Amino acid sequence: MSNFIWYDLMTPDMKASADFYAHVVGWTIADSGMPGMNYSIIKAGSIDVGGMMPVPPSASGMPPCWNGYIHSTNVDKDAKRAVTLGGTIFQEAMDIPGVGRFAVLADPFKAAFIIFTPNSSESPAKVPDGTPGHIGWRELQSGDWQKAWAFYAAMFGWTKADAMDMGPMGTYQMFKSGEQLIGGMMTKTADDPMPPHWNYYFNVDSAEAAVARAKSMGAKITFGPMEVPGGQWAVNGIDPQGASFALVSTRK
Repeated sequence: MSNFIWYDLMTPDMKASADFYAHVVGWTIADSGMPGMNYSIIKAGSIDVGGMMPVPPSASGMPPCWNGYIHSTNVDKDAKRAVTLGGTIFQEAMDIPGVGRFAVLADPFKAAFIIFTPNSSESPAKVPDGTPGHIGWRELQSGDWQKAWAFYAAMFGWTKADAMDMGPMGTYQMFKSGEQLIGGMMTKTADDPMPPHWNYYFNVDSAEAAVARAKSMGAKITFGPMEVPGGQWAVNGIDPQGASFALVSTRK
């Protein structure tokens, strides 16, 4: 089974983005120290949870965005398999010296994600569900969730969990990696201006408090806080640099 193992933000303004997310989510963000790379590491407490980098010249014109990295045992093989399943290769497999090998892919509806084989087999420390600063949920807004599901299930061995009937909004299908419930997917609504994409929900102490912090820094809140199944409160927004972000909390 393959799971998400890393998340990073491509942004046109590293300092402004670091200031925003440090204030809203509570992260500590500092330069990685990797030679020749402008890349910052995001920490929740003492645990590395993600990174931040400038929008690269090769992606000129691409809007700021969060990316999710899914573990792969063979990046080159999995990239080719994605194409046979109807996906697209945005960035061919390449090495990050001393770090690992990756490729940037998209599903059949052009929602992007990254597959990654790290050089290290070390796993991050386990923390209780809902711990602030960690990623609490992954959500695909798709052009057609059922067709997208067939792609991801074949790619990563994910299995279906519960499905919710959301009325006019359609079905919300949750899924597992192994025994772990990790996310959900749905067909995006007709009035959603965003193309198909993944949302990554960051755990915060309180949804309302985090919204207030986000607004004070210039973010636009597009959804929530709204109570969702499981007794949590979800928020979607656009950060001051134009990247979509999402928050989740057990407290309103």
